[in-house]
Amino acid sequence: MSSLVRADKLTRILPETVPVTLVRDVSLSIGEGEFVAITGPSGSGKSSLLYLLGLLDLPTSGSLTIEGRDCATMDDGERARLRLERMGFVFQFHFLLPEFSARDNIAIPMRKLGRMSRREIDDRAEELLVSLGLGDHVHKRPFQLSGGQRQRVAVARSLANDPALLLADEPTGSLDSKSSEQVFATLEGLVREQGRTVLVVTHDMEMAGRMDRRIHLVDGMQAEPE
Repeated sequence: MSSLVRADKLTRILPETVPVTLVRDVSLSIGEGEFVAITGPSGSGKSSLLYLLGLLDLPTSGSLTIEGRDCATMDDGERARLRLERMGFVFQFHFLLPEFSARDNIAIPMRKLGRMSRREIDDRAEELLVSLGLGDHVHKRPFQLSGGQRQRVAVARSLANDPALLLADEPTGSLDSKSSEQVFATLEGLVREQGRTVLVVTHDMEMAGRMDRRIHLVDGMQAEPE
């Protein structure tokens, strides 16, 4: 299995009056087609690590390569382009634009990338909705959808530009058990059926136990899973 993401001694320290260490000396390798959980107690640095791996934040020290590309040599524009082209993001709250339909929310990353016509973008957005069991909700706005449905629209949006890596931060944290299971099944299907790489921050140990492996953090450092 080839490595999609590789980090070596990744560290993030906030330069406050009293410096705050969010992540310290994390080294890891994530292969193509892996379903990986990032776990740990509250405040352990789970989300901070995800943001570093997703180029949403920059490390204080250490190295990060994605698809063999050294992220330290990139400028802001190159990092933004890599995120847009090769990564998808899902957060605890869906962050759908309320004035847009499900289809138009999914279209946003494709329009930003600018590789397809308006018709092609709409067609792909609708195909993604159908693939996630939301074919009857193409024109609905977020307030017309359940929490689980909104989160699956967010997953569809994360897949719009066909990313190599999907990063999810507590994607089921605000959902009931039934909706959580639907979203988990959606993420699992991306790995098992499509061969995508999915990295999930979660506090749900039952969910983490159903994934390929865990990266466990305590006080910003790697530790053995409990």
